[in-house]
Amino acid sequence: MCGRYALYGPISRHRDHFGVQDDGFDFGPRYNLAPSQALPIVRSDQAGNRTFLLALWGLIPAGSKVTGTLLKPINAKAETAAIKPMFRRAFRSSRVLVPADAFYEWKTVAGQKQPYLIRMKDEQPVAMGGLLEYWQGPAGDVATFAILTTSPNALVAEIHNRMPIIIPVENYAEWLDPAVTDINRLHTLIGPYPEQLMEAYPVSKKVNNAANEGVE
Repeated sequence: MCGRYALYGPISRHRDHFGVQDDGFDFGPRYNLAPSQALPIVRSDQAGNRTFLLALWGLIPAGSKVTGTLLKPINAKAETAAIKPMFRRAFRSSRVLVPADAFYEWKTVAGQKQPYLIRMKDEQPVAMGGLLEYWQGPAGDVATFAILTTSPNALVAEIHNRMPIIIPVENYAEWLDPAVTDINRLHTLIGPYPEQLMEAYPVSKKVNNAANEGVE
């Protein structure tokens, strides 16, 4: 799964990387982003214009009723999202990019969970594939998202048995295009990212607590 990531930017770097229109959106450096928080995602309209949107991490399908057991999955398996009732509509027509500078996974070392930071070797932004849904809550529409995961590449497999899908730059436009609905075509855009382009190293266990923030 992917349950924590970092976005330390600056946001202007991500705006340039993702080709987002300069709409004045800002987001300060964060090193411990966690589920249920309102976080920036990149979406595209029918004309191909890209914008940032703040959405809650934890997807709620549009038709979900308010109950005490409302499901809010933070991840969706890329292998089955196209057929799962909770995700299939978004997979076909409401795909987004979740910008990050790195993500975390945990490895069991001597009986304890050791967090690892995983990023691109060239330190370019990470574009995780995500799904967006607008839930009709009591106070109006709420934007929510989940991150798609897949089998790990050789690097991440040493740490965890899943990893977020990472969309290559050359596939951004097609992934974001709501007009692209062919499931077979979409599956060619996702899969384990080449491990030779990534690096991983252990970090402080402070990241285990979502309340902890900062570069340390």
